[in-house]
Amino acid sequence: MYDHEKEISEIASRLQKDNISFKDKNILMTGGAGFLGSWMCETLLSQGANVICIDNLSSGQWTNISHLINNPHFRFIRHDISTPIYFGKVVPNAICYPNITDRIDFVMHLASRASPFEFKNHAISIMKSNTLGTMNALGIALEHNSVLFYSSTSECYGNPPPSQVPTSEDYWGHVNPIGPRSCYDESKRAGEAFLKAYELQHNVNVHFARIFNTYGPRIRAGKEFGRVVPNFINQCLNDEPITVFGDGNQTRCFTYVVDEVEGLLRDAFIPEARGLPINVGQVKVDSVLYLAETIKRITNSNSKIIFKPLPIDDPILRQPDLTRAKKILNWEPRTDLDTGLKKTIQWFKETQV
Repeated sequence: MYDHEKEISEIASRLQKDNISFKDKNILMTGGAGFLGSWMCETLLSQGANVICIDNLSSGQWTNISHLINNPHFRFIRHDISTPIYFGKVVPNAICYPNITDRIDFVMHLASRASPFEFKNHAISIMKSNTLGTMNALGIALEHNSVLFYSSTSECYGNPPPSQVPTSEDYWGHVNPIGPRSCYDESKRAGEAFLKAYELQHNVNVHFARIFNTYGPRIRAGKEFGRVVPNFINQCLNDEPITVFGDGNQTRCFTYVVDEVEGLLRDAFIPEARGLPINVGQVKVDSVLYLAETIKRITNSNSKIIFKPLPIDDPILRQPDLTRAKKILNWEPRTDLDTGLKKTIQWFKETQV
């Protein structure tokens, strides 16, 4: 049986070893009902933080946080962060919560759809989350003198040439600004620019991590989302054809959610991370075809692998340089692909099938 509480305890234990604790801190988490956001909320609560979770539930899921509702240190607000919201005061003709708290220590902005198959139908909301939403989150951080943490993405690098792989944070990227992925790639890049603008003009304490492919329990499943790990798992568990795009030799670095959340919380907490983009992802490279074969083996599936045309601008090479993460965050991933997939598959068997 999959043990979620044990996983949360593992993250908290790793953080505590380096005296990283959010105890008694007031945290505002946008996208808190999402895959990573809900893990972040639960880990923070386990450390004794007070968490205000904002999510409009357009891609976040109520089941990710419903078990937290009776926790006196957790508050859920259904709201789209693309629209301004205020805490601790009343602003005319605005959405205000004057009585929840008058102090916010950390604003963690994770709200955004991130699945490739959603880019076409939800392009505008994705753009808004990462631009208007980021600006609104920064406004709250400025008002409360908070640390602002922003979940950026490896997609900021676009499709780097082999000479830039592994990719360091100093690489400026090779991104198609008007391609089918541009709503996500370019809005995330714009979000980083908003952070630097608020840091330069208002001295806001900004932190941002560039996240690489993350998987694990609670990741959204469904053909409409285009996430490779949950799609392959569902297909294998149902003995359906495993759909691999291209020849499957494109590489990814699959990071287990426990490792990812630990890295993100380290980034938000550690003062030396201020103002610096930091890669947070698995360094071991695996091809998409190898992922399909591994999931088929673990699930003992009868599924056949079939190949479909590669989507436009789909990255061919992806691997982070973790020099900065190791030096500043004292972080690197610990979970190998087999171990992480076995836990994720078990969760799927218990909850999704």
